[in-house]
This record gives sequence, structure tokens and C-alpha cells, in this order.
Amino acid sequence: MSHAGQPAAAQLRGRPTPGDASPERVGEAGPVEGATSERAEGRAGIRDVVAAYVGLTKPRVIELLLLTTVPVMFFAARGVPPLGLVVATVIGGALSAGSASALNCVYDRDIDEQMRRTRRRALPRHIVSPRAALAFGLVLGVVSTVVLYVWVNPLSAALSVLANAFYVLVYTMVLKRRTTQNIVWGGLAGCFPALIGWTAVTGELAWEPVVLFAVVFFWTPPHTWALALRYREDYANVDVPMLPVVASASEVGRQVVLYSWAMVATSLLLWPVADTGWFYPVAAVALGAFFLVEAHRMWGRARGSNELSVVKPMRLFHSSNLYLSLLFVAVALDPLIG
Repeated sequence: MSHAGQPAAAQLRGRPTPGDASPERVGEAGPVEGATSERAEGRAGIRDVVAAYVGLTKPRVIELLLLTTVPVMFFAARGVPPLGLVVATVIGGALSAGSASALNCVYDRDIDEQMRRTRRRALPRHIVSPRAALAFGLVLGVVSTVVLYVWVNPLSAALSVLANAFYVLVYTMVLKRRTTQNIVWGGLAGCFPALIGWTAVTGELAWEPVVLFAVVFFWTPPHTWALALRYREDYANVDVPMLPVVASASEVGRQVVLYSWAMVATSLLLWPVADTGWFYPVAAVALGAFFLVEAHRMWGRARGSNELSVVKPMRLFHSSNLYLSLLFVAVALDPLIG
């Protein structure tokens, strides 16, 4: 757990792993983990090390975050935004998301080493040392802020810093290991790209991106709980109280359905709030109906059994990715078609 009163970087740097045979801090290159990591980096080829650093940024998460950034830029511009602005926002946003992910990997390296889903990451495999990963994450954060401040605008840069800090300090260090509501409130960090995409074009906030922010907020629990249900034993083994660990599959399914209805209802608010054309509401209704059917089906399967082979949570997980992707594509296309 985090230690009150210590700076975030110090907490990350000083976090020991279960394999440490010494009380020395990792950031001071303790004799066990520090030496192991350095030897592993020495043995690994350049390609392996580069791949390990890229892996620290969680590229798939970056893709999803950018998917909610760029379409909003098209929506804010009511057409095609300037290419240079899009490139600067994408680079700055990707670096910021990569920074948050790398810092998350540093702090969570003890549980990552024990979980099947994460044990092949760079830190559990000792390809990259915790000190190097910490420095990497901090540098990415600084560079991303400079890029957004100089080539986009100060408001977008500030929102990016806020999202990064919330993910690392609030979700990773405070909520994740303490409450079943971890992903509900911790997921707020993943909602900021909608605001950043809008402010990158307009330089100010408005109700339209707030609605899209709320859509992602309600989308996050069904998306994450479906994945957590698939890996509930992993989370249970490391004492992370994700909802599927402490509740039955039926209760998880019920919560997924409730959040799904809230998500779809919120998505339809964009129509009157932003005075969209006909394309967006049609797409939102069709995609919403598709997702609600999948959510109710999973709940129905969960009420009959607690077995993963019956519940099939990954079906909803993949459906959630498809839903969000296509909904934000519709956000980008609506002003072009209209």
C-alpha cells in the first residue's frame, strides 16, 4: 500500500516486491532485485529491451484512449480539424497515457508478477529495472505535457496532467487494492481524452464533451468487470477486491446491465445537447441495442451458473470494445455526413 506523506515518485520508487530478500529500497538498487534486473537487461537483446519499454506503455490502452480523442476533435471542428493539431494531440496524448501506464506497472509490479495475465510484462520478467521504468514513465509524462502545452494549448496539457495524476495517485495507489468501487471511480482517468480532444480544437470546455466523458464513465465498469470476471482467480490471489472477486457472477451481471443502460441513455443525450445530425442518434440507438442485448444475455447466463465457461464474460468484453469504437466513429462521421 502507499505511505502517507511521501511524494508519488518516492512511493513508486520505494515499493518492494515479494521476491526481495533485502529491506533495501528498489530505487537504491537493492542487492537482489536491482542486480537481477541489471543482469537481465544485459542479457536481453536490443529488440527485447525496446519491446519491453513499449510494453510498459500498454499500447492497446493507448489505442483505445486515442479512439476517444481523435473523433471528438472532428466533432468539435464540425469537420476535419487541422492535421498538425491532430498529430500533436495524438503524440501528446499517447505519451501521457504511456507515462501513466508505465508508472502503474512500477507500482503494481508485485501483483503483476503473481497474475497469469500480467506475469509476462517487462518488470515481472526483470527485463527492465524498476528504477529505469520509473524514470521512463516520468520522462514520458514531462514530454507529453510539453508537447500538449506548446503545440496544442495549456488547457489540454492541464487536463492530461490531471488524468495522469488521477490514474496513478488515486486509482493505482489508493482505490485499486482497497475497494470494489476501484474501477468505477478510478475509471474517471480514462474519460479525460474526450475532454482533451474537444479542448484541443476549441480551447474551452462545453457540455458536448462532458456528455461523452459520461458515456466512457458508464462504459468502463461493464468493460472492466467482464475482463475481471475472466481473471477473478488472479485478482483473488493478490487480494485486489474487484467486484467479480467479492460478488457472484449473477451480481456482476446485474451491475453490468445497470451501467449499460446508464451508458446507452447518456449516449443519446448528445443528440439534443449538441444538436447532431441524423447519423449519430441512429448509430447510437443501434449500437446501444446491440450492447444491451449482450449485457442481458451475459446476466442471464450468470444467473444460471457461476462457471466461466457458461457465463462467457469475454464475449461482453470484446463487444464493449466494438461498441465504444463504433460509437466514437459515429461521433466523427456525424458532422461530415450532416
